[in-house]
Amino acid sequence: MEEVKVLFIGDIVGRPGRLAVRELLPKLVGRHSPDIVIANGENSAGGFGITPEIAEELKRLQINVITSGNHIWDKKEIYDYIRNEPRLLRPANYPPGAPGSGWGVFETPSGVKVGVVNLMGRVFMECLECPFRAGMEIVKRLKEETPVVIVDMHAETTSEKTALAWHLDGLASAVIGTHTHVQTSDERVLPGGTAFINDAGMTGPTDSVIGMKKETILERFLGQMPVKFDVAAKGVELQGVAVTIGLPDGRARSIERIKEPLEREG
Repeated sequence: MEEVKVLFIGDIVGRPGRLAVRELLPKLVGRHSPDIVIANGENSAGGFGITPEIAEELKRLQINVITSGNHIWDKKEIYDYIRNEPRLLRPANYPPGAPGSGWGVFETPSGVKVGVVNLMGRVFMECLECPFRAGMEIVKRLKEETPVVIVDMHAETTSEKTALAWHLDGLASAVIGTHTHVQTSDERVLPGGTAFINDAGMTGPTDSVIGMKKETILERFLGQMPVKFDVAAKGVELQGVAVTIGLPDGRARSIERIKEPLEREG
């Protein structure tokens, strides 16, 4: 085997996002033949957090690794689950003692090991440990076990995500940005062989404001009062990227954006 194909699914938002995965992932697997499927699932439970039941649902839908971000702790029942489920990752730069793990090594059906790292940015986000130093340390450790390392950088600003990609260029096989729910068009392979995109996008309703009902978001902006946000329902898409990585060097050969509409919504 001379290459590894990775399918990365952008932030899954609520029931519409899970429906998109259920309906569209088999088609995408047939088209791209991925060796491993990774998805950010931190918004898969009603738009905020993830539950054990939903994590199990996503695993049944053939998602091999679930990454997360700042909403990972929104559902309290996830605390015990994540301690015993290595396929659900939380950001690795949380302080020591946080439940679960921020990285892992996962074996594909063909026997290739793939390292996956989940990091969270600090600009306009929670003040965690440095993702640049933590990321470099973890990626170097994983490179001793496998040449293929994928990083989910869950961050607010394009500058921080771009800087991390350059920081890890030549070490990580791919740095894939998540969190903003808006797919960017800057996908490329950096000179050192690291595939990069600022944001893989959102798997959920695009007739919305980043997945939430437009009316409630507008009410919040106009009135500046607390408003309950609810997941929208229309214009559902599965967004993400497909990355092809060469072996044995672990350098990315290509990165392709995915933007697949769901014809049947409900």
